[in-house]
Amino acid sequence: MDRRSQEYQIMRDKALSQLRSGESLTGKDGAFAPLLKEFLEAALDGEMAAHLDEAERRQGNKRNGRGSKRVKTMAGEIEIETPQDRHSSFTPEILRKRETILADNMSSKIISLYGMGMSPRDISAHIEEMYDVEISHNTLSEIIERIVPKVKEWQSRPLESMYTIVWLDAMHYKVKDGGRTESRAVYNVLAVNKDGRKELIGMYVSESEGANFWLSVLTDLKARGMKDVLIACIDNLTGFAEAISTIFPQVIIQSCIVHQIRNSLKYIASKDKKEFMDDLKTVYQAPTLDLAELNLDKLEDKWGQKYPVVIGSWRRNWDKLSAYFAYDEHIRRLIYTTNAVEGFHRQARKVTKTGV
Repeated sequence: MDRRSQEYQIMRDKALSQLRSGESLTGKDGAFAPLLKEFLEAALDGEMAAHLDEAERRQGNKRNGRGSKRVKTMAGEIEIETPQDRHSSFTPEILRKRETILADNMSSKIISLYGMGMSPRDISAHIEEMYDVEISHNTLSEIIERIVPKVKEWQSRPLESMYTIVWLDAMHYKVKDGGRTESRAVYNVLAVNKDGRKELIGMYVSESEGANFWLSVLTDLKARGMKDVLIACIDNLTGFAEAISTIFPQVIIQSCIVHQIRNSLKYIASKDKKEFMDDLKTVYQAPTLDLAELNLDKLEDKWGQKYPVVIGSWRRNWDKLSAYFAYDEHIRRLIYTTNAVEGFHRQARKVTKTGV
């Protein structure tokens, strides 16, 4: 092993040894909460600027500090600073005065704004659609003027040089385009840095997956400072494994066990699910790779004829599904269990069910 390889191995080992559970991706300190807070405060400021038009100013009305309110969202409870005016005549629309719960569909639309690939026209249409009532062109302009720079700043913020684990997750939403309702996907890049802290490092809008799309995503991440990824946990996203191996040739690909289990259970009869899962757990929770493979053989002997599609999928994808056996129990659980990202997935599934 040459000196460069030795240094690289030391760096990897140190990063993995420091890996810990970190903060949740949801809740007030999670990945989504700051985005919702930032958008709502900017939108309220835009509404206030439009409210304090020339007529209001002639009557002596002007800004009068800020209040605060706690709002329950799909990302947890967040505290919002709300602008106030001297005459108390400001009535916001995005978050009304006594409103303390932000609907999940509103949260999903706000979050999707931060996805790379949305044009200024898309952003404008997206914001206008969020408002249940007709808003003036001036109000919309004031809001967009404040939102777009914040979105762009978040999209281009610098990244750390190394991330120990990266997950790819998609959430879907609907938009109106030319009178038609279309489905779009936002691909979220979730990561754990070398200090064990979880981050949402990127969001990318695309109408389809593929190697070219993922190459553009990885090129953006690299341009923002990401130089190395130790483990990439993916859900068989088309072209991603090949793309990340091209950009980061030393990365270890780990197909997401949770997604594999969910996909398997779609084909298992209700009466068999408990027994099948008990047998399957002996595979992915085995203490060693050798024992896991032995138990996979037993699983196939017992269920292979009845569920050949399910067993075949585990066989075909085994190399990528079993990469985590090279690590200790703590790191394995970060990769294959729901502890690290299940809260995020649960919120993303709420978004997936959201309509226009």
